[in-house]
Amino acid sequence: MGTAVTEVHMFDPQIETMPRDRLRELQSERLRRLVRYVYDRVPFYRRRLDEAGVDPDSIRSIDDVTRLPITRKSDLHDNYPMGLFAVPPHELARVHASSGTTGKPTVVGYTKNDLALFAEVNARCLAAAGGRPGMVFHNAYGYGLFTGGLGLHGGGERLGMCVVPVSGGMTERQVTLIMDLEPEIIACTPSYAQTLAEEFKRRGIEPDEIPLRYGILGAEPWTEAIRQDVEKGLGIQATNIYGLSEIIGPGVANEAVGEGEGSYVWEDHFYPEILDPQTGEPVPDGQDGVLAITTLTKEALPLLRFWTGDITNITHEPGPSGRTHARIGMIRGRTDDMLIVRGVNVYPTQIEAVLQHVPHASPHYQLVVRRERTLDELELRLELDQETYSRLGVAPREDGVLTHEDPVAQLAREVEHKIRDNVGIGVKVTLLAPGAAPRSAGGKLRRILDERKL
Repeated sequence: MGTAVTEVHMFDPQIETMPRDRLRELQSERLRRLVRYVYDRVPFYRRRLDEAGVDPDSIRSIDDVTRLPITRKSDLHDNYPMGLFAVPPHELARVHASSGTTGKPTVVGYTKNDLALFAEVNARCLAAAGGRPGMVFHNAYGYGLFTGGLGLHGGGERLGMCVVPVSGGMTERQVTLIMDLEPEIIACTPSYAQTLAEEFKRRGIEPDEIPLRYGILGAEPWTEAIRQDVEKGLGIQATNIYGLSEIIGPGVANEAVGEGEGSYVWEDHFYPEILDPQTGEPVPDGQDGVLAITTLTKEALPLLRFWTGDITNITHEPGPSGRTHARIGMIRGRTDDMLIVRGVNVYPTQIEAVLQHVPHASPHYQLVVRRERTLDELELRLELDQETYSRLGVAPREDGVLTHEDPVAQLAREVEHKIRDNVGIGVKVTLLAPGAAPRSAGGKLRRILDERKL
């Protein structure tokens, strides 16, 4: 349940509260223009639409989006680097690239109009997260080819904020800058927010002494347990920002501060669908599926029904703030993050949901998958909270592992039983001393180590 909304601030109230019937008219108009645009400019889409038997002139309303072909990340890889671009290189104003897990990265491009759109949607996100003109904004997302830093930087400037482009890493310096420059809002990954909170605590700085009031966090799946940990550790209200490089970068959607009831997708630019992972057919509101997004206004890299791989759900009910755009829930995981262990599908967020109810667990963990002979084994390397660790009085090994003698073994068995009962899979639990689990150094935290692929 969300909390009461005491103050509502919007970057563009006219758009953000647009009646749904008018919003659908705008989406229909933009979809018609988009399909003709990609048919004329992108040979890939001309071929795919012809194969699907779709005449661009037959697209009349946003309801026709389901007739369009799905675009997958593999299509971008197969047409590397710019085969899906709708404009020639000399019309581009900027190029970014996502980190490539299979070799070459995914290259994305922006025209001047795309960059203006990029700044606009991020300004909406920052305003929803609590940002106001004149605030100091501590931007701890990475700059460079990663879209996060520059995307939110443009949004902060568009909103009229003073942006501190600190980027990721160098945690001690970040803490110093926060205390000296007194920013009211911070942007970073949830795992790095946890790292910052630990550094403040190490320095003896209490949460009410930290000048930050708001946090805009994303780029990796996270849970309510992590939200509570970050809010308590930094003394902030944290909201989730959603985006991905292929669509535009950060700025596709954001929660409204004080709501906690889903992230508003800026539907005038990005049309969202939730599709069945197996069939690709739309599923009803509230049901989990894969998020697909159609870019209604992008010029350089327009995409039809891009299969994000992110598992979530959607509601079209207006939110408490009065915004009328659809809201997506927290990302449950990614289809490519799903682990299949002995025939059982497991997402890291399922494990996190169980850990939320384990009183002696910290929010820091890592999942390790190994193959023992012909069988897969899943290990949860879980860090104990400081209070439990101190109470046990058990000395760790050099790698931080607590040897499984009673009472450590009993605690490990309790966690194993909870996971088996709630997730339906056997997990070996290894308990760690505080500080022994991996920490974010500013970028995305690697929660899964799949040694079967090494």
